Amino acid sequence: MAMPSWNDPKLGTMKGVALWLVQEVGVGELFTKTQLRDAFPQTSQIDRRMRDLRDFEWRIDTNREDPALGSHEHRFVRQGAAVWEPGKATKKAGVTVTAAERQALMMRDGHKCRSCGIGPGEQYAGTYIASQLDIARRPVRLPSGETRVQLVIECNRCRVGGRELTADLGEVLSRIGRLPAYEQKMLAAWVEQDARGFSETEGLWAAYRTLPAEARDEVRAALQQH
Repeated sequence: MAMPSWNDPKLGTMKGVALWLVQEVGVGELFTKTQLRDAFPQTSQIDRRMRDLRDFEWRIDTNREDPALGSHEHRFVRQGAAVWEPGKATKKAGVTVTAAERQALMMRDGHKCRSCGIGPGEQYAGTYIASQLDIARRPVRLPSGETRVQLVIECNRCRVGGRELTADLGEVLSRIGRLPAYEQKMLAAWVEQDARGFSETEGLWAAYRTLPAEARDEVRAALQQH
């Protein structure tokens, strides 16, 4: 099927943006908000039409995903579904998240990144970069073998790092089943509290792991004397 021109007036705006990215920008290349708006001067919410492409597996990064980008820059990272083809621009049920749903998800996940635990606006350790929380769409492989996309709150760093991750629920449940009863009970308590307490010994192990080799040798020698 021949690819139409991006400025074909019979196309919808989202389809036009998709074709513009393919024909005028190119995968891996940068473009600015100004270039996008200049290409579609009659569309007042052209940024939103571009974001709609993410529901069809197009990846378009901003400086939230790629800190090397400027505030008005985007990178066209990956082409998704050919939305200009018949039947390819139909959204899957439940893909769009409303403002109310977003707020409910934030409350459900405690307004913290589920991967690293950072809160909104907190600085990453050793940097002056503040976190931003957003909704990540995480494929989850169920025990039946079916893969279903579920929503989770993550910070901008963890969301980028987990783009290709598929969570394996079946494997998690299988590993739980192999735990001794006392460890299952301990895990159940952590899950109930949605937090894990660390013993003094575990805290010391974590501290030991940070020591240089010579200091670790001294710890090892001290333990051998007990």
